[in-house]
Amino acid sequence: MPHAEIAVASAPSLTAVLFGLSGCLVDFGSQARNSTTASPDTHTTPGALKVLCSLEERGIPCAWLDELPNAVSTALATELPRWVKATPPSPTHWPAPHACWQALMALNIERLEGCVLVSGEPRLLQSGLNAGLWTIGLASCGSLCGLSPAQWQALSQQEREHKRAKATMALYRLGVHSVIDHLGELETCLADISLRQLKGEKP
Repeated sequence: MPHAEIAVASAPSLTAVLFGLSGCLVDFGSQARNSTTASPDTHTTPGALKVLCSLEERGIPCAWLDELPNAVSTALATELPRWVKATPPSPTHWPAPHACWQALMALNIERLEGCVLVSGEPRLLQSGLNAGLWTIGLASCGSLCGLSPAQWQALSQQEREHKRAKATMALYRLGVHSVIDHLGELETCLADISLRQLKGEKP
């Protein structure tokens, strides 16, 4: 067996994965966050359902968080699997760490080691950093780009690359551990975090 495969096989397993709702699992571009009149976009973002299915098969608990009004977040989550736990809004707002800790407690998680937060919302990512979690930022589908799927596709390739690069730099300046374009690239990123844990790295 090649050395890389041995490393992956022995890498620490993930404990739990938390997701932002708007601009991460659903609602590409966080349109619900930017508008009070438009109907919430309940469509899942690229790769969302596939990665959730993979995490379920591996027995890794997941939950989503948001600060939108309850009626809006409930509507947004209609296309998500029921087993992905909804976290009630925390009375302590982002970027305080309480919402992330509350989500982990709702999942009955007993340790922070191996817990990951994935989001396209800088304030939630800061909350994850403050909570001591591994953090993965989403460049194109979160609030930093803030475009609907149609608006995103209407851009030229050069315009998309410019916006993606600008969002990526902003997320790294925030201090997140990894940045990907969308959830279709998450599996590789999670495997990388497992290997970083194997080397003794901590968030």
